[in-house]
Amino acid sequence: MFVKKSLVTQESGITVAILYQHKIQEQLSLITKSASQPFISWSEIIPAVDPAHFFMLGEVSSFRDRFYWSDRLNETVYVGLGCTYVIAVEGDQQRFAAVEKEWKRFIGMTAIRSNGTEAVPLIFGGFSFDPLKPKTEQWVGFSDAKFIVPTVLLSIKEGHATVTITLPSQNNKKMIESVVQLFDLLYHEQFRRSDSFPSIVKYEEIKKYEWIYAVGKIIHDINNGKFDKVVLAREVRFTFDDRLDAGVVLERLREQQPFSYLFAFEQNGNCFIGASPEQLVKKEGNTCYSTCLAGSIRRGKTISEDEQLGQWLLQDEKNLWEHQFVVDMIKEAMMEVCENVKIPGKPQLLKMRDIQHLYTPVVAENRGDVSLFSLVERLHPTPALGGTPREKALETIRKMEPLYRGWYAAPIGWMDALGNGEFAVAIRSGLLQGNEASLFAGCGVVGDSEPLSEYEETKVKLKPMLSALGVELDE
Repeated sequence: MFVKKSLVTQESGITVAILYQHKIQEQLSLITKSASQPFISWSEIIPAVDPAHFFMLGEVSSFRDRFYWSDRLNETVYVGLGCTYVIAVEGDQQRFAAVEKEWKRFIGMTAIRSNGTEAVPLIFGGFSFDPLKPKTEQWVGFSDAKFIVPTVLLSIKEGHATVTITLPSQNNKKMIESVVQLFDLLYHEQFRRSDSFPSIVKYEEIKKYEWIYAVGKIIHDINNGKFDKVVLAREVRFTFDDRLDAGVVLERLREQQPFSYLFAFEQNGNCFIGASPEQLVKKEGNTCYSTCLAGSIRRGKTISEDEQLGQWLLQDEKNLWEHQFVVDMIKEAMMEVCENVKIPGKPQLLKMRDIQHLYTPVVAENRGDVSLFSLVERLHPTPALGGTPREKALETIRKMEPLYRGWYAAPIGWMDALGNGEFAVAIRSGLLQGNEASLFAGCGVVGDSEPLSEYEETKVKLKPMLSALGVELDE
């Protein structure tokens, strides 16, 4: 499989590459000489680039940290290579506010040259699901809050590509050379990637029977009035005969899950990656968006069966009740800080490749004094990922869930220098580590749940990542 270098022809591409290499090197050198701030950020429009190819260049260039983000409509795509600045917080010490404060401090230290574009620097990263649960070795390096300012940021909005380069204003000669080398690779080099995948040598369902027992115990506690709903997650792990290529997994997700949020966050060879259907919150100026997503069933094998399953989901009391928990919570949270909160009276269906969900969109107007990070803090975790009442559900998850979730089911996304940004909920995801992949899936447990039915539901939710890994499990 050949990955496209760019949408320009090869001959003109080489000419353009030389021009851009000289321009970038010249402009960065000039800005460096005149900079009075510790950091500089410079943006430039570039010819169209395949973002998956750009992500893959992280492996063959000198930039090892990388990330990928695209929204559900593929209207906004960000790819970051390298790390100029990192913001990390451990524990629950006001981690949302701490990240925001440090991000504002960084912006204050940066000379931003947008160069006629609308581009500005941004940070990308995520949070752990629960900072109060002890971290396992598997998630070392993924802090309870971690965001990076990429050295090179590719932004694609409605088909138009921009690159933003952010560097220290001093002692940056090697970093500039790395940027120039990256563009040389981008426009000159071709490389072949196989679409074959390593073979599985081991498959484990981690603590399967402990998980099923925990579901049964929670059902009992719900029926005794201890809480209303708890979301319980489980893990499956695969070992392959060779290293997993995050770029190939990402490309498969892009092909197979075109209407999902696609994300990847890689550091030191460990990549958290997924294709989530669920928006947590988006802020665009004073307009805020969120999504209520809870209640699910598989897709049908025929059009008729698919419609029947969808209609059943729209009328099933258990799923409607579970969905209403999320609607009520998000509505209350948004009304506390926003005006003109608009929520439809009934859910609709959101159909993905392998699964369909009950879905209710939310739109509101920010009162002007509420930041994106404060909205993320207010909304996480929704009842779709934690349960209700929130604190009792979280206590139960800490005690009974047989895994540490890490960044699974937690907010992942971006925020720019203007305060705009978007976060998805990191479900339908996995952690790639060398030749191993750990995948995660959860389900909402309520009073009339049944343990084996909930187990089957998690198998459906694992399908997007299984498919991206080329894995077929017996039903």
